[in-house]
Amino acid sequence: MTKTYVITGGTDGIGAAVARALFLRGDHAVILGTNPKKAEPLLREAAAAPGSADFVPADLSLVSNTRKTVSDLLDAYPKIDGLVLCARFFRTHRAVTSEGFEDNFALFYLSRVLLSYGLLSAFEKADGAVVVNAAGPGHDTPIEWDDLQSARHYDGVQAMFMTGRLNDLHGVTFAERHSDKAKYVLFHPGTTSTGFVGEFDPPTAVYIEQQKTVAKPATAVVRPILRLLDAPPEAPLTAFHMYDELSIRSPLFAPASAARLADITAELLNDR
Repeated sequence: MTKTYVITGGTDGIGAAVARALFLRGDHAVILGTNPKKAEPLLREAAAAPGSADFVPADLSLVSNTRKTVSDLLDAYPKIDGLVLCARFFRTHRAVTSEGFEDNFALFYLSRVLLSYGLLSAFEKADGAVVVNAAGPGHDTPIEWDDLQSARHYDGVQAMFMTGRLNDLHGVTFAERHSDKAKYVLFHPGTTSTGFVGEFDPPTAVYIEQQKTVAKPATAVVRPILRLLDAPPEAPLTAFHMYDELSIRSPLFAPASAARLADITAELLNDR
């Protein structure tokens, strides 16, 4: 039976590779992205494939747009079998959205919270739904609780790593509250030649080009992700580095920290 999967960042890198694998095997891939032209080759491929694909334009750096996207997805797809969260955008220099959020915090964290919780009713109608959050779990970057949006001091890499920590804690809270509707998997693809989308200063751009020469292709990450979609782990929350399971029994996944973040996040979102 055909299953429906939503993929953010679905026009580039890992997201595009996963979407392609899904429609080539007969499933329906709902591709979220900001650039319709990037989606066109995937949609052409899907038209001749056993499965199918739709493109949903969505600027997930805006809370209002993410909320509208959730509503549109629920209207179009009452049952969703899986959500694969890949969208992020690196910025060397700090940027703030029109809604007042730091861009990385809004896209890489808030949008993943809103999509995970917002699609719960569609997950509930599926048989064994799963959320796969490709956020690089287990990194020990400290959380700056009084500066979650890096206003005091911004470093692009540091901001990305800290936001990954926030995703880890979000996974803890989601699993505590909603494991009856969907399993939650934190996924680390390792060094991968993704779309490398972002705004880079010259030294970072040189580093990115060097990384492209040594990183594994995005297609190498598809199989471990499909494995998680096809047979979600039984535990409410798990974390993986490709095929290897990571321990979540450490202070990095502390329930008290997760609860603290959930309260802060709820307050931020209630103000918007």
